[in-house]
Amino acid sequence: MVNRQICRADLTPAVATSLIGGLVFLTIPGCVSPLAGIDRKTDALLRERSALIGSNLLDQRVSNRQPDESAEADIYDPAPATANPSPDQIAYKPAPQEITDAQIAGRLEAFADHAAGQSPDPDGEPARPPIKITINEAFRTAQETGREFLSNQEDYILAAIRLLQERHLWGPRFFNTTSATLSGQGDAGRFEHATQIINTLRATQRLPYGGSVEAQWVVRATDQLRQRATGGYVQSSELMLSADIPLLRGAGRVAREDLIQSERDLIYQARTFERSRRQLLVSVAQDYFSLIESASGINNQVEQIQGLERLLESTKAKVEAGRLRPFQQDLSQNQVLRAKASLAGQRERYILQLDRFKIRLGMDVETPLDLADIDIEIPLEAITQTDAVDRALDYRLDLQNQRDQLDDRRRAVKNARDELLPDLNITGSVGIPTPPGDPTGGLAISPDDLDYSLGLSLDLPLDRENERLALRSRIIGLEQARRDYDEFRDNLIVSARSSVRNMDLARFQLSLAEEQVRINMQRLEDLATRDDTDPQSVVDAESELNQARNSRDQSLTDLRNAVLNYLLTTGQLRVTEDGDFQPLPQLENAGS
Repeated sequence: MVNRQICRADLTPAVATSLIGGLVFLTIPGCVSPLAGIDRKTDALLRERSALIGSNLLDQRVSNRQPDESAEADIYDPAPATANPSPDQIAYKPAPQEITDAQIAGRLEAFADHAAGQSPDPDGEPARPPIKITINEAFRTAQETGREFLSNQEDYILAAIRLLQERHLWGPRFFNTTSATLSGQGDAGRFEHATQIINTLRATQRLPYGGSVEAQWVVRATDQLRQRATGGYVQSSELMLSADIPLLRGAGRVAREDLIQSERDLIYQARTFERSRRQLLVSVAQDYFSLIESASGINNQVEQIQGLERLLESTKAKVEAGRLRPFQQDLSQNQVLRAKASLAGQRERYILQLDRFKIRLGMDVETPLDLADIDIEIPLEAITQTDAVDRALDYRLDLQNQRDQLDDRRRAVKNARDELLPDLNITGSVGIPTPPGDPTGGLAISPDDLDYSLGLSLDLPLDRENERLALRSRIIGLEQARRDYDEFRDNLIVSARSSVRNMDLARFQLSLAEEQVRINMQRLEDLATRDDTDPQSVVDAESELNQARNSRDQSLTDLRNAVLNYLLTTGQLRVTEDGDFQPLPQLENAGS
């Protein structure tokens, strides 16, 4: 016979309260640092998935993201302040009416010099020393402080957190519930008071192919306050184990659908994040190339103005000598003014372009930037359109996402078919209480008094109309996803083929533009050596030379962009951990 007093331990109310308090404390996760363990798990998961897709970005710095609590009191203000003054409270200072064109030109030039950190602005704001930045430093800055990068990185982190949440649901989960009640019952003015404390400690676990099991330990303690001396204290406990397992609907791998999808979603997000880093590098490079082109265009305009001013001085001398008519001087003067107006517009556009570039890098817009010359020149690859398409189909991470997400749709159809099955579940439970005749059973358990139950339930699918509608919707969704994938793949093929042709086109246009610069320079030199040169001919030559120089700079930018776009389109672009461009070994050898 089994000993009915096995594991016997009497609990007084004080001991029971201490036990319950200890259990409650132990069940509070992260009492010291609630996010430290979460951050470690998230970082580890991100490193694992980044390595799984071949990404060299390991440190996501999850723990660096802390809430801003500097103005926490204001978030509870039911009526936040609004700044909307009336018109008579707005100070609007009209500009002076009498101002010369030279003063306006000087003011605009001062704005440009202040943006470059060379002098105070017209309003007296002192200039800050400019920061010299290279294109590689721009890449690194965009990955450190750029808002676009940080948002993409946070999407990756959130996908990892969602997976950790789903994994937690599939691990053992512990719960502790404590309830205390005070009750009273009156009888002819006499009241009987009783206190009761119930503590339930339970652990649940999902089963890998459907269903769940749960273990519970329930401790009850009741004390009749007016009868304490006569044995009003009663204590008991019970160990229980229960299970609910499906055999048809919801059984098998379909039970893990949420976990499977979360695992796959993190892979998708890892690919998306890695591709976003490559797209960001190309986009920042394009902005940098465009700024260099704009700065070069300003220099070209300055050179044209210098040439036109020399022409103006020469024309003025010839008019005074009677060799040319006065309108020729006016014509030259008009061209100088037009060129200066164009220069002012170019400078303003450059300042705006540079400020937007700083915003993209997450920099202070008040900090002047001095862009260094481009030290990255990627040689063109000798490749056929067919080879470029093959590489794009093999390497593009977003295409791999589309292909795998199509499998998700196929799996969703299978899961929807599972919903049409009958419900056939097995349920069972076993409980081992304390001895029923012992009012202070404490922690003692009595195996002889165990109780159990075992059941089988069948729910026939008499009403599965919504499930059948859901199945049809999933089938249609699969067809849509298949068409979307085919369209995406076809567009990718077109883009890969176009990227090869664009490299050849950009190289051809650059060659022609350089030849145009040479021809126009020779034309201008020839006109300068002739005594009978018409000023209009010089003006036309200066204008065409400036246009040729701008076309050359544009063609050089187009060529640089074409090479980067080719690498991005074919999935061959690589980015280092710091955000720099990582040349392929073949490109390093070609450039050496």
